[in-house]
Amino acid sequence: MVARAYTVAFEGVTARTVEVQCAVTPGLPAFSIVGLPDKAVSEARDRVRTALSSMSIALPSKRITVNLSPADLPKEGSHFDLPIALGLLAALEIIPEDAVSGIVALGELSLDGGLIPVLGALPAAMAAAEEDRALLCPRASGPEAAWVGATQVIGAATLADVVRHFTGQSPLSPAEPGEVRAPPEGRDMRDVRGQERAKRALEIAAAGRHHLLMVGTPGSGKSMLAARLPTILPDLTATEALETSMIHSLAGLLDEGGISRVRPFREPHHTASMAAIVGGGRGAKPGEISLAHNGVLFMDEFPEFPRTVLETLRQPIETGEVMVARANAHIKYPCRFMLVAAANPCKCGYLPDPARACARVPQCGEDYMGRISGPLMDRFDLRVDVPPVAFTDLDLPESGESSAVVAARVEAARNRQTARYADLPDTRINADIQGKALEVHAMPDAEGKALLLKAAERFGLSARGYHRVLRVARTIADLDESDSIHRPHVAEALSYRLIGAKDC
Repeated sequence: MVARAYTVAFEGVTARTVEVQCAVTPGLPAFSIVGLPDKAVSEARDRVRTALSSMSIALPSKRITVNLSPADLPKEGSHFDLPIALGLLAALEIIPEDAVSGIVALGELSLDGGLIPVLGALPAAMAAAEEDRALLCPRASGPEAAWVGATQVIGAATLADVVRHFTGQSPLSPAEPGEVRAPPEGRDMRDVRGQERAKRALEIAAAGRHHLLMVGTPGSGKSMLAARLPTILPDLTATEALETSMIHSLAGLLDEGGISRVRPFREPHHTASMAAIVGGGRGAKPGEISLAHNGVLFMDEFPEFPRTVLETLRQPIETGEVMVARANAHIKYPCRFMLVAAANPCKCGYLPDPARACARVPQCGEDYMGRISGPLMDRFDLRVDVPPVAFTDLDLPESGESSAVVAARVEAARNRQTARYADLPDTRINADIQGKALEVHAMPDAEGKALLLKAAERFGLSARGYHRVLRVARTIADLDESDSIHRPHVAEALSYRLIGAKDC
């Protein structure tokens, strides 16, 4: 008799269905698992045997063969324990096979029969919903998987609970979605003294998801400004929250099944490796750019990152996805993030201050900023100088607008974009528009276009730079609640690209 159970194998955020075929046949006693299992999957036979023994279930003196189909798909992870145990229990006729075949199962078994939570419960639930099956998982993973809502999720604490559920002795109740985590409090845009131009650039970047580069002397407030960016970003939509949480589920970042509507804010150190930023390592796991999907990737001390790491950002910035190619895996992850970078103007950091600058001025500044290649610099929509703030101004009362006021304008601008691009696939906000949509929705009036053409010729804007100015101008017009793009909108967009920075 061959019994069948179902589970998933992960290829990035995609969960591929795997059929677990279990056969108990006459022959020399053996327990083998085939179908390209890795070490963790091969060790499942010992965990399954011991867990069944703890339930006083002895395996027969026969040959037990477990095949993981499709056999040419690599199987990795300990989450295969539970489906292998279910297939074996069905083959031994301890639980009904038809009940097992109607679910997708994943979970790691402890030696006493307990179910240990595993990564990837959310994408597994998505795959189960597409197959019109229920999902069986450890109880601790249930609240996370239940967020899908399109399929029944059953969480069990032990393998014994699973057996009692399928035999009708004690049915398990469906899992409930975890709580929505509250956003962190305490930071506000009013905490920043001065820096009005930088604050305006942050607002524009947040409204249109534009990439931003801040250059300033040490202590001028670049990191402080970036840390307050999440307070003005709108909450994730339901679709965005699910997309982001699927990636975080694979990385094990969802605490107690809770999903946050706050946009991700990732800030890797400048010593991070290429695999940490882009993704890779064992199993080609998602990197920081994918963990920042639908959120912010803040890279402080930008020129200090290895050149190879910086150059790998160029393609993901343009396409919104990254292909992590390794010898044994080719995994595609989404990475539609907002890049916010901060940099000192030179190695010593005091290039604009003649009293404190080093003896290599201005060559040191050219060498230091030269670590950022022209093609990468060309991908920043907004570039802003962050001058030092006088220490006498630090004791002044709070001034300027609060994060709540700025966030209201940003959300209103985002809503205008959502309505405008409702009929365009893969286009949500101004940073996404391209091709014909760029000509239809982001073309300025006659005066604005004349100014843009003159600036493009005068400063030698690249085609990419030209289009990015159009997108930024469209965002500025949205913040101004204007359906048309006028000359002042174009002028402000150009000022963030041309003043204080060399265009490439």
